[in-house]
Amino acid sequence: MAPSALLFSLSAILIIHLSLTTAQLPPYPFHNCSNTGNYTSNSAFPSNLNLTFSSLIANATNGDRFYNASYGQNSDKAYALFLCRGDISQSSCQSCIKENSEEIIGRCPNHKEAIIWDTECMVRYANRSIFSRMEEDPALYLTNANTMSDPDHFKATLASLMSSLVTRAVNVSSSNMFAAGDVNLTLFNNRLYALVQCTPDLSQSDCKKCLSESIGQIPVCCDGRRGGIVLRPSCNIRYEIYTFYDSAAAAPGLSPPATSSPSPPAAASPTKSSGNSSWRTIVIVVATIVFVVLLSTVCYCFISRKARKQQNAIKQDNVANDITTVQSLQLELGTIETATNNFSDDNKIGEGGFGSVYKGVLSEGQQIAVKRLSRGSGQGAQEFKNEVVLVAKLQHRNLVRLLGFCLEREEKILIYEFVPNKSLDYFLFDNAKRAQLDWSRRYKIIGGIARGMLYLHEDSRLRIIHRDLKASNVLLDEEMNPKIADFGMARIFGVDQTRGSTSRIAGTYGYMSPEYLMRGHFSIKSDVFSFGVLILEIVSGKKNSDFYQSNSAEDLLSYAWKHWRGDTPVELIDPTLIESYSRNEVSRCIHIGLLCVQEDPADRPSMASIILMLNSFSVTLPLPRQPAFFPNSRTESNMPAMGLESDQSTSKSMPSSVNEASITELYPR
Repeated sequence: MAPSALLFSLSAILIIHLSLTTAQLPPYPFHNCSNTGNYTSNSAFPSNLNLTFSSLIANATNGDRFYNASYGQNSDKAYALFLCRGDISQSSCQSCIKENSEEIIGRCPNHKEAIIWDTECMVRYANRSIFSRMEEDPALYLTNANTMSDPDHFKATLASLMSSLVTRAVNVSSSNMFAAGDVNLTLFNNRLYALVQCTPDLSQSDCKKCLSESIGQIPVCCDGRRGGIVLRPSCNIRYEIYTFYDSAAAAPGLSPPATSSPSPPAAASPTKSSGNSSWRTIVIVVATIVFVVLLSTVCYCFISRKARKQQNAIKQDNVANDITTVQSLQLELGTIETATNNFSDDNKIGEGGFGSVYKGVLSEGQQIAVKRLSRGSGQGAQEFKNEVVLVAKLQHRNLVRLLGFCLEREEKILIYEFVPNKSLDYFLFDNAKRAQLDWSRRYKIIGGIARGMLYLHEDSRLRIIHRDLKASNVLLDEEMNPKIADFGMARIFGVDQTRGSTSRIAGTYGYMSPEYLMRGHFSIKSDVFSFGVLILEIVSGKKNSDFYQSNSAEDLLSYAWKHWRGDTPVELIDPTLIESYSRNEVSRCIHIGLLCVQEDPADRPSMASIILMLNSFSVTLPLPRQPAFFPNSRTESNMPAMGLESDQSTSKSMPSSVNEASITELYPR
């Protein structure tokens, strides 16, 4: 791997120990050179980039803390932006932008996309539009080496402070989307300082989402540590137990207006009568009282208005959390029939154990996927509604979003967002189409699936075990980002199960872990097993079930194990990737895949650990044990039930052996 590419891999998500003193700042700057491609020196792109950087530097001189600019045409068009920390001076911002605009070119020569983070600013450029887009990758984590003596108290205080800062940063009056503050650490005789910031071109909801997800990574990177930083293209957060920002410049609210003190009463003139002097004194006293009352009223109104804004922001958050109600999700059957042309066969895009799936278009033009459930559920109407509302509240960029439902006459229907690029298996296992998935896209897909599964396992309101994670249950949006489908179906379909085990094995053979396949025991580690199989499929381009249908004595796991043990990973790689793959990244993915498919669930890593392994080459991976092998002598009749195909697959030819629905287990934490 070239040095610049290695630096990109190392900095995608990196954990670095910070010092404890303000005099020893983190080892900035850090940079990320994207592997999306290189430009040539004789192309128009470098000239356009230089002109764009000149525009950035000029506007930093004008006092802007955030600015974006673009120059050029078509594929040679350059886009760039900068963001200065909200508390630094104009001169510091200008110097930071100028230095790092030059630095990023030197660190990422000929790269079409790159980002650099410095102590006080961020500079970013690309050959695609990066404006007004919430982007969380690449991410950089930095952490203090020392921990707090009472981590629970520290984490609770940190969570409260971060929550209040996010509310302030996304408040309508905060045009720069920056907030900083501090609180007392009562048990440590110290104070905790923190700041949050978004690029101001984001919407309030995108800013809040980016900051919230960054704060959600603190337990992963910086659990109980005295300081931590999460840097992303669209937002950043930081906390320390010492002052690291300008408290005066970062103070919220407006400074009170300058007011002059009332002039002291003039001495009575000896030519004036005592009556006039008394009258003047009364006027002055009354005027002073009126002035004080007016000033107090203005201050009271200002404080009250600010408090109301904060209360409204909190109310809006609560409304956003509770907006998913039965009334807001329920659609009439007539609306669904119109959208799908009365469930026309021409609109059918999939069929499986739960029923048929149709593409539909609502009256306002929104495309939807309509799942018309089969009538095998014994669940009552109210229970069905309750479970739909529960699943609809589970929202993540790497999950297919449930938009609503219809419960009318004998119909039970679910409405999902429509994901245009079909499912992962549609591309991955097709000899012609798999070339569209170069290594960069496949690596991005693996990371997206991992983040979606981490949300289901640890970050959502419920702990969710998918139980049928496979290539056909991963849909791809217009930018080939992965979205996990078919989660939450156990509750929606009213499957009778007990926590942790079931007598009804439902899933796809080859993806199911041995403890689930043989004993019906499922856990987050059974999902990890499925994820490991999926990684190996993505790397190899080989469908796991193809091994069982062939006369080979190997399955995909043993095939991968043999080449990993023999230090011949190139033999496992999909031949279409030979021109685009990164040997280090591919080898690491194979290693992680083999860790996931170990026979003992306790040996398998968690999804949080997997994400760190995928994105930080500084993390040392343990050696995997021999994976669980499955004999391929099973006949189809005694194999477990196959899972249904992707909800939004364009293929209408579904396996005739489908007789069970893939299901997901959910239970409260």
